Amino acid sequence: MVFDSILFMLKIRLQRVGRKHDPSYRIILTDAKQGPKSGKFVENLGFYDARSDVKQVKGERVKYWIGNGAQVSDTVHNILISEKIINGKKINALPKKTPIVKEVIEEEKKEVPAGEDEKKEAVEKVKVEEKKEVVEEEVKTEEKIEEPVVEEVKVKESIKEEKKIE
Repeated sequence: MVFDSILFMLKIRLQRVGRKHDPSYRIILTDAKQGPKSGKFVENLGFYDARSDVKQVKGERVKYWIGNGAQVSDTVHNILISEKIINGKKINALPKKTPIVKEVIEEEKKEVPAGEDEKKEAVEKVKVEEKKEVVEEEVKTEEKIEEPVVEEVKVKESIKEEKKIE
């Protein structure tokens, strides 16, 4: 098929193949609008077996497609860097809700200047103090509400006693 005349966004991504509990992937070039499970792809660029950590990538074809504007997914980017097909830093491809990989944390610690740690601690202390003040204010407001109620009950009791006496 000739794809040079058609303009669409190409993406190099993983396509899962294999059985249940046996993850292995094809590295494919596909239209960005096509889902990874559609089975439609322009070119097969290699494979990645996650269980045995075997990777085989057609480096020349990957460089060709990247040179022609194909975008690379985060995981494939990390695979290409580990196979030394492209140069650069690895990208954290994990979702934001999961813990960050130790390598990324170590890099961040190196980048933070010494004074920044003290600033972060001071900001955390201020936040804790603000929370304490809010709790104290809530307790005070609860105490103020309870006092008039007690007085009203006493007044009502005294009125009832006066009515009984009369």
